[in-house]
Amino acid sequence: MKERQRGYFVFRTAPAVLEGAAAVGKTEGEGPLGAVFDVRNPNDGVGSKSWEAAEAALTRQAAEKALEKCGLSPAEIDLAFGGDLLNQCTATTFGMQPLGVPHAGLFGACSTFALALLLAAASVDGGWAERSLAVSSSHFCSAEKQFRFPLEYGGQRAQTAQRTVTGAGACVIGREGEVRITRGLVGRITDRGVKDAANMGAAMAPAAKETLTAFFAASGARPADYDRIVTGDLGRVGTDLLLCLLREEENLSLAGVHADCGNLIYDADKQDVHAGGSGCGCSAAVVSSAILHGLQTGLYKKILFVGTGALMSPLTSLQNERIPCIAHAVEFERREGASGHGET
Repeated sequence: MKERQRGYFVFRTAPAVLEGAAAVGKTEGEGPLGAVFDVRNPNDGVGSKSWEAAEAALTRQAAEKALEKCGLSPAEIDLAFGGDLLNQCTATTFGMQPLGVPHAGLFGACSTFALALLLAAASVDGGWAERSLAVSSSHFCSAEKQFRFPLEYGGQRAQTAQRTVTGAGACVIGREGEVRITRGLVGRITDRGVKDAANMGAAMAPAAKETLTAFFAASGARPADYDRIVTGDLGRVGTDLLLCLLREEENLSLAGVHADCGNLIYDADKQDVHAGGSGCGCSAAVVSSAILHGLQTGLYKKILFVGTGALMSPLTSLQNERIPCIAHAVEFERREGASGHGET
């Protein structure tokens, strides 16, 4: 008998992604995915008095736009799951407060959106909610101020460093629709001794490898079963390392099927983003727009999304601690004509 994989589960009713929306800043709006983002702000201030308030505004923009696309009001959402990189998840707290939705705050670093999707789907699948909202955000300037130095300091960034995405993404999860969340896996904390806070890709890649291999072992799925396996967000350094780890340690290839949100959101040849994008808003914005749109239009039939996160804090970095990381997997499948009742 096959041993049960802890953290892996199959949703009985395969909850539906009713709609999604992304709100981004200036640099992200000028990138390769600019045309598919719902809200492109002309500057990163978003009409706010601080970078933290700007990030909260992005959260609210994404959530409100996702609801608008569904034709729903905040009163029709039973639960919201979301978080960000800031202390006490302040951007999500201030951004979601005006909507008045019952709110569960989350912290998973850059894996937060994957975790929010899993919990939102579980709440619908388990009957706790008719409709739930998953949301996450980040902001380049607020993250730099908290984790490194304020921009005014003028500190130089290493070439392995990634640019924290100024953006937010939100998805509404319900019972009926063609884009379904079918399976998932909550990852385990992984630590291979990386301490360099300017090299998040190297820290997170092993967590992505562990989650992918655990998901494949539990589900029996293989890379060829998917149109895309999307990680978020390893950037260029982490992507190369992930593919190398899978090849050398698991004899597994993602050739032709893998993409990373940190590489998709920017044009590294034309935009000064060093090793690519990162932050809670990176995968949230990409999945809520480009990936979801591909599923809605039939471009993709099946997607495996693996959100990665570095579970560090400014305090642990100053204490020269190692960077523990985690990754969560979410499987999306397009089921044409699905009614939303009892599919398996």
